[in-house]
Amino acid sequence: MLVKEIMSKNIMRIDCNDSVIDACNEYTEKNVGSLVVMDKEIIVGIVTERDIIKRLILQDRDPKKTKIREIMTPNIITVHALAPIEKAAQIMREQGIKKLPVILNNEIVGMLTETDLSRTIDNFSEAMQDMKELYLDSKEKIEKVFNNWEDLIIKLTSYQQLKTEKLEKEVIEKEN
Repeated sequence: MLVKEIMSKNIMRIDCNDSVIDACNEYTEKNVGSLVVMDKEIIVGIVTERDIIKRLILQDRDPKKTKIREIMTPNIITVHALAPIEKAAQIMREQGIKKLPVILNNEIVGMLTETDLSRTIDNFSEAMQDMKELYLDSKEKIEKVFNNWEDLIIKLTSYQQLKTEKLEKEVIEKEN
């Protein structure tokens, strides 16, 4: 399965010069936990709730005066939209991140989260159960078909033997 199949396509953005309180309002309004930080049309970072806790609250900074660019995580780590989800999960695990921007043609086209991955695991488990049931059902049907073929072959073989014996008997009778 590819990243593009499970990512969220709703990318929330915020300008790097907006205040942290603006980001908090966006989080609340859009019900998200991260925002892609832009400087005009250029992506310059990502700001997460964790960034706000570590770089604002714990440093006792004013959210109305502090700019996003001061607390954001620059040099964001991304994953390609056509990468397998296992690759994305590996990146997230190795980097200790919960949100991973998704790129395609050098543009951010989505966001992959731990929640997206966990939903996929649930869906995968359900699909595996369905496959198991299909296999067992198919196996039973295939066994019936093979048994029928076996019966048919035995009957054809018996018929052929009877036919051969009958012909041999007729040949013997003609000779006598």
